[in-house]
Amino acid sequence: MDDLESFEMHPSELADLANLNPETDSLRSEIAELSKEGYFLLKEDNISGAVDAFKKILALDDNNNYALVGLGDSARKQRNFSLAADYYNRCLVYHPANNYALFGLADCYKAMRQYHKAIDIWERYLTHDNENITVLTRVADAYRKIRDFKNSKNLYLRVLDMEKDNPYALIGLGHLHYDFKEYADALYYWMHMYELCENKVDIRVLTSIGNCHRKLKSFDKGVPFFEYALEMDSNNFYALFGLADCYRGMNMQSRSIEYWNRILKNDPHNKVILTRAGDAYRTLGEYDTATEYYEKALNIEFDLYAVLGLALLYKEQGKYDDAIESLVRLVQADPKNYRLYIDLADCYEKIGDKKQAIEVLQNCIKQGVRSQIVNDNLAKLQDA
Repeated sequence: MDDLESFEMHPSELADLANLNPETDSLRSEIAELSKEGYFLLKEDNISGAVDAFKKILALDDNNNYALVGLGDSARKQRNFSLAADYYNRCLVYHPANNYALFGLADCYKAMRQYHKAIDIWERYLTHDNENITVLTRVADAYRKIRDFKNSKNLYLRVLDMEKDNPYALIGLGHLHYDFKEYADALYYWMHMYELCENKVDIRVLTSIGNCHRKLKSFDKGVPFFEYALEMDSNNFYALFGLADCYRGMNMQSRSIEYWNRILKNDPHNKVILTRAGDAYRTLGEYDTATEYYEKALNIEFDLYAVLGLALLYKEQGKYDDAIESLVRLVQADPKNYRLYIDLADCYEKIGDKKQAIEVLQNCIKQGVRSQIVNDNLAKLQDA
């Protein structure tokens, strides 16, 4: 939905300006014509022409609400949200119940990520028009952005009570539950969207469904949705990533490599993907290729997971001294990661340095890290 077109002044409203007292008829008729011209130009994306028309109105009537809203809409269309907010605020000083200024101002605050301000303005709008579905979904979106789950969900559900298959509310509920790690509920709403428009489904709905299955570890169920997304866009990053990660989760590393490499074909310097591909090659025992990928990632910049991948690779090859060197660096970089201490202690144990292995795990506990696996491993070493 185009907000500017949906909330701009309508010709019937502008025509009301002509129904005036005789003594002001000429001036107001001129303002009405300039307003019509300004909004027509704005609709045609002739921003400079629209601005000229609206400023001519202000020269005749310096607090004219049509001109101030028009100038706000013009600035908002150019994504100059700060300037647009100034015009809307100026309008609201003189016309505090102007719904167009309220809507435009709230949208500006939203665009500037000032969500609390946006909510305040939209709430003002709803006092005049509390059945406006577009505004209700926007307020719900803003509550979601500030992680107010209860108010966001209540407003989305209110919209669904008014219009049971409203796509903005369904999508919003999907995002809301996903953001709060309620993946099964998120999947419910995304699937509802999918069922409503299966033949014309948005690719983002498909990847969102796939991502829910990734989080729920139902990887095999996610695969068809990512594949469907790739049929629509063969280079879609989220679909490629989703398929690679699903096959990784299904322990089908050779298939995951296929999709990691397809991403790298388009983005060869993506260190996260280089590291993921390195992990897949390491799992398959292709150590030379894994090393190549990890080193490519590290040549871009330091990456904890690439260093960890190399350390685990050294460990699997029995190169414990090299693994220890890498893991010591990682512990210094990420002292709260208990898995690093476990691998480091294991390496020391493998080379027969039980005392050092115990010290590593004790240092982990001293860092305030709580891990039953660390406690169990420590007890096992001390009892041995």
